[in-house]
Amino acid sequence: MTSFAGAWTALVTPFSSDGLTVEGDRLDAAIRAQALAGIDGVVACGTTGEAPTLSRDEWELVAARTIETARAEGLRVMIGAGSYDTRTAISLHRRAADLGADAALHVCPYYNRPSAEGLRRHFQAVADSADLPVVLYDIPGRTGVRLTLETIHALAAHPRIVALKDATGGLETAIGVLAETDLEVLGGDDPLTLPLMALGGGGVISVLGNLEPGRVARLVRLMQEGRLTEAREVHLELLPLARGLLSLGPNPVPVKAALARLGRDSGVVRPPLLRLEAEAEAALAALLETRPAAPTVATASTARPGRPVT
Repeated sequence: MTSFAGAWTALVTPFSSDGLTVEGDRLDAAIRAQALAGIDGVVACGTTGEAPTLSRDEWELVAARTIETARAEGLRVMIGAGSYDTRTAISLHRRAADLGADAALHVCPYYNRPSAEGLRRHFQAVADSADLPVVLYDIPGRTGVRLTLETIHALAAHPRIVALKDATGGLETAIGVLAETDLEVLGGDDPLTLPLMALGGGGVISVLGNLEPGRVARLVRLMQEGRLTEAREVHLELLPLARGLLSLGPNPVPVKAALARLGRDSGVVRPPLLRLEAEAEAALAALLETRPAAPTVATASTARPGRPVT
């Protein structure tokens, strides 16, 4: 089974200043910056990418452009293809396969809150529909449903269901999955990357990677190499900002505000999301001002295996 371990960044989708169009050139630049910083792969059209606000044509544009640009930079690509409608999820999954993605990320169907058996059948149907690896995405705070260990165990028997992105806010599910299945477990909550990997997790799909790709890549690499003391130092450097991105507003509002403050504007968030309120904006500014200087290019401790240091 192909491993999906490593440092992945969940990309924001750059919009124009009025939010009406996707800014493809900015997307390309962001992907190239990720590669330069040593990230292993990128995820497009996920929660951080405001996927629910993308039209089908926009989803197609973002997915295709991400795959094309990331491929040229030696990055792996995961495309968010989830939906609360199984037929739509299958359609997006097949298209992601046609475009050449390495995997598709499938969130639990949200809003309609299916039963455990409904979830199992949904993911089974998606995995059966195309020759493309499936990464399950459990984020109950967004979806209103949670994957049980029993359901995950059943789904793990499918040869194309290969990994779980755990954004449950804790480690209980991850511990059970790592103990009872062969699925790769990737973190979906940046503050938990180190403890998850210490338990055997394979890495992270990171929101923070939009701001700190070099340091996120270094943290994951150090944990893979068993260099816990050094990894802990990086973890503690990242922790205040990682927590702030989760607590100051709904993702991706804080990370887009932070990108704008750092001169990497990715446009507005689309309604019904709103920009940060003044108090949260001030707190974010303080976090950005006090964070240690970040690496600007890949170094020996962040470079992907087989990629020359720049």
